[in-house]
Amino acid sequence: MSSLLSVSGVTFGDEKNYVLRDINFSQNQFQKIVIAGETGSGKSTLLKIIAGLEQPSSGQVIFENKKIKGPADQLVPGHPQIVYLSQQFELPKFLRVEQVLEYANQLKSTPEKKIFSVCRINHLLTRKTDQLSGGEKQRIAIARLLIQHPKLLLLDEPFSNLDRIMKGVLKEVIDDIGKKLKITCILVSHDPEDTLPWADEILVLKSGKIIQCGSPHQIYKHPISSYVAGLFGKYTLLNQVWIKKFGVKSSVKNMIVRPENFQIVRKAPKTVSGKIGKVHFFGNHLLLEVFSKGQLFHVTSHNSSLVEQEQVSLKLLLHDSKHKL
Repeated sequence: MSSLLSVSGVTFGDEKNYVLRDINFSQNQFQKIVIAGETGSGKSTLLKIIAGLEQPSSGQVIFENKKIKGPADQLVPGHPQIVYLSQQFELPKFLRVEQVLEYANQLKSTPEKKIFSVCRINHLLTRKTDQLSGGEKQRIAIARLLIQHPKLLLLDEPFSNLDRIMKGVLKEVIDDIGKKLKITCILVSHDPEDTLPWADEILVLKSGKIIQCGSPHQIYKHPISSYVAGLFGKYTLLNQVWIKKFGVKSSVKNMIVRPENFQIVRKAPKTVSGKIGKVHFFGNHLLLEVFSKGQLFHVTSHNSSLVEQEQVSLKLLLHDSKHKL
C-alpha cells in the first residue's frame, strides 16, 4: 500500500541559512502526524512546502503518487486536495458566517451540514464575523477549508491563544474531522497536552532537521536528548554518579527520567534524600522540585500533604533500560 504523502530530501534555504535540511518522512491515509520543535525550527515552512505554497530548494513532496508543484511551477500556488490553516488566518469582516461559507464554496452548492456539525458552528451561522470569539473564528476558518473537500488538512498551531474550554472544543472538532469526515491531518503544536493523546506519530524538528520520530510513547518515554525531553514535559537528567546512588546498573553516561519515575519512600538503601523546594499543585497530583547536593529532581506525587522544605527520600523506578541519553 503506497503512502498518501511522501516527503523526500526536502531542503529549504541556502548553505548560509538553512531553514530545512534533508527532511524525509511519509504519511498513510488517516495517520495523525504531529510536527514538534522550538520556535524557528522550520515547522511552518515544512507545512507550507507540503501545501505547495513554498518552493523547496531541493527534494520533492509526493501526494497520491504525484509530485506537488510549488509556486515556481504553477501560476496559482497550492494543491486542490491539501488545505493549510496558518496561525495568521483571517475571516472577511462584517459578513455573516453563512455568507463567508457560501463564498468559499467552490462547488456552487449548499455547504454540507455535516461539516457544520463537525465544526460545532450551526449556532453561529447568522452571526457576523466580528461578533465571534477566537475559538469560534478558528472553527469557522477550518469549516471554510473543509468545504473544499480536501484529503489532507494542515494545521499550524491551531490551539494558540485559546482558553481551556475553547481548546477542548477544538480538539473534539479535529478528532471528528478524521473520524467522521475521513480527512487526514498533520498538526503543529508546542503543547504536549495537545499532541501526545492525539498523534499516531511525532516528528521532532531542531534547526531544520528531523532529530527523532516515533510514537507518542517512544518520544515521551525515550527521548534521544534533553531538547526532545523538554518539548514534552519536565524531566531530570542524571549522570553516572546519581545513577549509581539509585542502585541502577547501567553503562550510559546520562539518563533522562520523567517525574513519575520517582517515588517518595522511607529512607532505605538505593534511595536519595533531599529537600522539597517548590510545590506545584495540578489538581490530581503535585509536581515537586526536590534538591539534593545541587541536583534538582522533578517528582510527581499524589500525596497532597507534602510541603516546601520537607525532607524526603526518593526511589527510582525504571521499567526498562532505555531512559538513556
